[in-house]
Amino acid sequence: MHSFAPEILLITILSLVVASDAIASRLKIPSVFILLTGSYLVYTYFKAAVPIDLSKEFSTVILFCIPLIFMGDALHLKYTDIKRHAWGIFYLAVVAVALSITAGALLYYFGLFAGLSLGAYVSLFAINMATDAVSVQSVLSRFNGISHDIKVLIEGESLGNDATAVIAFFFIGMPWMLSGHIDATHATLDALRVFAVSTVLGLALGYSFYMLMKLYSDRRGELFTFVVEAYVAYLLGEELHVSGILTLIVAIVATKAWIDFDLDTKSAKKVKGFAKTLRLGSIASTSKERLEYIYEMAKEFGYIASVIIFFALAEMVDFSKLWEYRVEILAMFIVTTIIRMVSMAKFALIGDKIEQIKPVGVEGWFILTFSGMKGALSIILVHLIPDSFEYKELFESVTIGVVVLSIFVYGTILWTYFTFFRKEEKGKLFKH
Repeated sequence: MHSFAPEILLITILSLVVASDAIASRLKIPSVFILLTGSYLVYTYFKAAVPIDLSKEFSTVILFCIPLIFMGDALHLKYTDIKRHAWGIFYLAVVAVALSITAGALLYYFGLFAGLSLGAYVSLFAINMATDAVSVQSVLSRFNGISHDIKVLIEGESLGNDATAVIAFFFIGMPWMLSGHIDATHATLDALRVFAVSTVLGLALGYSFYMLMKLYSDRRGELFTFVVEAYVAYLLGEELHVSGILTLIVAIVATKAWIDFDLDTKSAKKVKGFAKTLRLGSIASTSKERLEYIYEMAKEFGYIASVIIFFALAEMVDFSKLWEYRVEILAMFIVTTIIRMVSMAKFALIGDKIEQIKPVGVEGWFILTFSGMKGALSIILVHLIPDSFEYKELFESVTIGVVVLSIFVYGTILWTYFTFFRKEEKGKLFKH
């Protein structure tokens, strides 16, 4: 008998998306609250609506979703925004994450989690420092009053810190955790190698797909080109044993940056001679109208992929285990929140000292702090820890608890602030 599992799953996903948006709009709350709760309830109590065995197909489902989730967020970064806030994004995405993981790992000397090695601390904090672009966007899109500049920083951080966390986890934390020792020099050089190769590979793919898009001029073809690019970049990065996520991000951002450069007539006119020939500057890669369509569709793809990830989260949820590790979960949530608050405060402070970084006020610090919601990547990383690791149950329980708490607690704090305390019209958040 024919199986209708794919059709039923698609109906469930799209119904959840529609229902969560409708309910969230009526209640004026972030849709991710409804989506996360609904996904758990459907997966747990209406098994027929999700006719796949995620315990067996978990890795396949997760790997299928990764490119769609990161592609949508990468497409929202514009060349002019990256140029304007490059140092701010670099601090948030690389420096702040590295310092945060280091600060968290130092808690090893205070015995925060009994039995874990120093390498395990690095891994655990790398997992729980990665923010989730889709959850953040779902919450922030519900509020007025957030300036474009602060959204750029949040989007840039969501992408960049994920790449940093992945490199820290796979090439430093997990090898150290599983082997019990590490060569600091070798690990550092290996991480730098991964960063460099992934970046170069991403730039090459970004240019190749940018040139490919000059061969046709229809929005569906251009949208699917970005989807193909995301999967190719991710798969190629993983096959070459570097960071597939970083390769994907760089590739999409690079293609989008060259397209933005084409569409900016002032910038395009400044490029002449060989540089213009190299880019085939006389041939348009797309138009602003088609690009808007691509934005919207990519966002929906990422949203649907996140629903699937939430189903995966529901598969991992065991309330008895969460209750057993409640102290560890709460400790991790509080510690990561404090580290983020301090990290974002440093960003606000050094903005007054470094010309390239635009300073933010107290409100900017507040929004940056509580936009650090965890989600898909944290779930993916903790799942990839080998089952033979004796503390995997602790890692899974703590990570699931932190993901859920960060979405509901951070989201509620931001919702409360923008709903009841900040009524004025959208203003400029940055101080000049």
